[in-house]
Amino acid sequence: MRWLAGWSGSATRARHNHEVQQVLAAVRPLAATELWTGPDPLWAVGDWRPDEIRQFVLRPKGAPTAVQAPADLSEDTEATARLLVLGHCGAADQELAAGLAAARGGAVRHLSGWPGSYTVVLRIGTRSTLLLTDLAGLQQVFHTPWCGGTAFATAGLPLADLVGATLDTGHLAAALACPESPEAIGTGTPYTGVHRVPPGHTLAIRGGRPHVTAYDTDQPATPQGEAPAVRELTRSLLEAVRSRIRNAPTGSGLPGRPRIGADLSYGTASPALALLAAAVPIGPAPARPPAPTEPAPRTGATKGSWARPQPADRPAEPPPDLLTAVTSRESPRTAPQPPHDPGRPRLRHTVLSVEPRTLPYAELADDPLAGPLTDAPDRALITAAATAARLGAGGTDHLTGHGARQVLDGHPARLADLIRDGRPRELLPPVAALAGVDRAIAGTLTGAVRTPVTVLRAARKLARVRYADAMDDAAVQLTARRGPERGSARPGARLTAGAYSVADLAWVVPGPAARWLSDDALSEVALRLRLAGRGPEPVLHPGAHRARLALHHHAGHYRVLMQAAEHVGQRLHAPFFDNRVIRAARLLPADVRLQPGARHALLRAVLAGAGRSDLPADWGRAPRPDRAEAARSGLRQAADALADLFHAPLLAEAGLIDLPAVRRALGRAVDPYSDLPPGGLDGLADLVAVELWLRRFEARRGGNCWTGLPMPQRRAVAGARFA
Repeated sequence: MRWLAGWSGSATRARHNHEVQQVLAAVRPLAATELWTGPDPLWAVGDWRPDEIRQFVLRPKGAPTAVQAPADLSEDTEATARLLVLGHCGAADQELAAGLAAARGGAVRHLSGWPGSYTVVLRIGTRSTLLLTDLAGLQQVFHTPWCGGTAFATAGLPLADLVGATLDTGHLAAALACPESPEAIGTGTPYTGVHRVPPGHTLAIRGGRPHVTAYDTDQPATPQGEAPAVRELTRSLLEAVRSRIRNAPTGSGLPGRPRIGADLSYGTASPALALLAAAVPIGPAPARPPAPTEPAPRTGATKGSWARPQPADRPAEPPPDLLTAVTSRESPRTAPQPPHDPGRPRLRHTVLSVEPRTLPYAELADDPLAGPLTDAPDRALITAAATAARLGAGGTDHLTGHGARQVLDGHPARLADLIRDGRPRELLPPVAALAGVDRAIAGTLTGAVRTPVTVLRAARKLARVRYADAMDDAAVQLTARRGPERGSARPGARLTAGAYSVADLAWVVPGPAARWLSDDALSEVALRLRLAGRGPEPVLHPGAHRARLALHHHAGHYRVLMQAAEHVGQRLHAPFFDNRVIRAARLLPADVRLQPGARHALLRAVLAGAGRSDLPADWGRAPRPDRAEAARSGLRQAADALADLFHAPLLAEAGLIDLPAVRRALGRAVDPYSDLPPGGLDGLADLVAVELWLRRFEARRGGNCWTGLPMPQRRAVAGARFA
């Protein structure tokens, strides 16, 4: 796991306390690269590539210059400014230097507008350190009090090791009961005393004290029409893909050529990214531009396409198979292949057969404690082995379409925003489209009557309910074990589009694992919801609020998947989570995003703008494979391991679950002839993932992220039961 860590303000206390000074001098992360030295040090831990760490400094009466780590902060003055960018950032050095010069005057929002996914650390003077999170919540920042100052990191587990934090079972209960609700989760983490900076916020540490403020709003400054919004989305996605392709590592077997792949097994987002990547030439840029008499032609309708002919003085070479497209055998459709154009790399298509190691829960077949310990528990832990086996055929770096649904589609709760804004007529097209989809699935009665009535009623209720009343209602539903259903675990069964929309038309939606939590855990979460209802209301309307939280929740899922993939030496990239792509998607009109199939239509338009207009007519309409059947097959394969895992689970020891009910649900899940309640498979996956994570956290040695710390003697869960 790669992370960044440091602290600020502790040196002030160290000058007056000899013991603190000795601690500060001895403590440092294991296997770390020092970025800043001096009173407020900073380290990068893990497998960081050279192009992923860039640093600039601005001194009085000088221009911003690039510096190499480590940088000595003891020589800085109040007029010195430093900028550190970590991750995949597509900005050129000149852009970073100009960004530092502008940030010296106090502006920081522009630092989050470059292509790619990265973390920004800004230091102004000698007593102020600023960290920016991204809009999706993929690049997170954590902080905790330590030695009279504030320690910060891009991972929560190292800070928990630093301060000897115990597990916060209340946070685990809230994450299982209401995973998308900050009212229940807050800014806490699974570790007591370690706090998370919300997405789209900055962590400013001044004089050793943290200050969290928002730097971005969720609404675009000026609304745009569909055509200019799609053009901006196309440009943003092309730049996002290009920044990954250009910075990909070597090691494909061809000298100087990157090794990058894409998973095409599900949906249309990953194939769209693969086709965009196939249009980007790989390798070093030409030594000199083409002659003015021979202008370089562009391909596609979007300015910025990069297909260029070979320079006249450069020998031609055959286009190698650089981009490996991986498709599982159960996928009904493969991605269309790009044309064999000499100026473009080709897709090398690999079809994987279904094997036991590619099924969910394959992680439990071997030693459950041998897997990765991620920053937080997530159901990605039960699919980590399957993901590694599937993506292992694609190379070292992989483009994924994660986040496309949350970024491009309009959240159903936005229907309530139309009512609150006095635009009820704009509800008719999306509701009519939902009715048409349900008419084909469940018949005329459901599509023509039930779906419009239930959707409009739920939208009107969400638009008119008070925030405090909504929190009280959610608390009552939670303790009564009632809530909307958003999925189906029965093979071949599916809820209608209208039912999915109705379930999302609420301020708080209980998670699928809430039905198996204990009464004490549910009461704790319900109390948090009631207390949140007595506080200030969210600034955004309920639809925009729910859409933003859904994006943050999915980014959290993907973040755990990234950390699990790094454990086996693989890197995952999700361009849809980039700040520029998210801001471009905000420009799309609401009526375009609220239609069923909007994501597929938008991706088709993006590919057409990039020069790919040869997509099949049924693009995005092919049925998705049944993931429920694969999950139940994995459960049957791991039945014995699951029985051992829940023989004496730590979840029950902490008082979080109703153990007999969980065992009955697991027994029904491994029985191919039994049915589960809607969302049951997702709920069981959450419980298994948390139990697996607790076992690995309990088995680890405390303080093994740092050197110079005493070894704490503590248990991870003991003493944390609910009263």
